[in-house]
Amino acid sequence: MLTFVWIFVVVVLVASAIFVIRQQQLKPVSHSPQLVPLERSIFTLQIGDIVEYMGEDWVVQGMLVYDDKGYQWQEYLLQDGDRIRWLGVEEDDQVQVTWLTPTDDLEITGTPPKHLQFEGNHYRCVESGEATMSRQGMTLNRSSKRCHYFDYQGPGYQVLTIEDWDGDIEVTVGTIIRPSELLLLPGDGQRVYE
Repeated sequence: MLTFVWIFVVVVLVASAIFVIRQQQLKPVSHSPQLVPLERSIFTLQIGDIVEYMGEDWVVQGMLVYDDKGYQWQEYLLQDGDRIRWLGVEEDDQVQVTWLTPTDDLEITGTPPKHLQFEGNHYRCVESGEATMSRQGMTLNRSSKRCHYFDYQGPGYQVLTIEDWDGDIEVTVGTIIRPSELLLLPGDGQRVYE
């Protein structure tokens, strides 16, 4: 009888050991402390991802996250060869996505006005403030810790933004687009353009 008890104990120990070994083999191995989603959304783009818009592919080179007293939005720096665009993503009552092109064709001195004309369109300032930001990857010369921003609405879906980065004025102009107009593809996490 004692022999059967010892055999039973040995069998239970062997079975337990096999169970523990198999459970260890089933656990996923994580080489990265941060899990990156396999599918991308406009909120989860990473450096190296591809954004396709109107038949053209743009590589995410960097990201700025703005914070104005707890209200946050982000802009992704996109590049295709020598061309640069900013993809703005903001969520308030609804999601607003903007496709922005940097321009040097509008000279701003002093505080930007409430109304302005640019390329034949009338723009009205709809929001302004001061934001702090965090950055990831390449962000061109947007390197200060704060910026004053002025957001303008034009005819239809036209938008224009003016940002004052410690005296360095950046102007972008573009349109509000639907997120469904973008095709987002995961990349390898590396910048493509240097």
